[in-house]
Amino acid sequence: MVQTTRAVTVRTRGAGLYEITRELKDTISASGVQSGLVTVFCRHTSCSLLIQENADPDVRADLQEFFSRLAPHGMAWVTHTTEGPDDMPAHIRAALTQTSISIPILNTLAALGTWQGLYLFEHRAAPHERSVIFHVIGEA
Repeated sequence: MVQTTRAVTVRTRGAGLYEITRELKDTISASGVQSGLVTVFCRHTSCSLLIQENADPDVRADLQEFFSRLAPHGMAWVTHTTEGPDDMPAHIRAALTQTSISIPILNTLAALGTWQGLYLFEHRAAPHERSVIFHVIGEA
């Protein structure tokens, strides 16, 4: 049984989806695991993780637009405003998505579908440095 953990910093330029599939693949490759599981965990409460289509950028734009309409910045009823008008909407968006994803590893590869990619979904307006943890476990 092989186990390895890697922390990756994702530098965002503000709200949007940032593909981290390359970091996922590199982590699995470096682990030497042939068959197993990789768990990806985002260490923040105002961004999240998504597995989503990585072929058409319109998908990412539409997702971002949907979430901005669902939980817009500056909602009048919000009481948590100490970190700015985009912080509580970011927490709501993160609560509706996920901060942890598990992906099977088959024959040394992440078992993603043809058009699937792994994304960090930044919900804040300003640039941030986000920490993502990859934990790989399996048979070499």
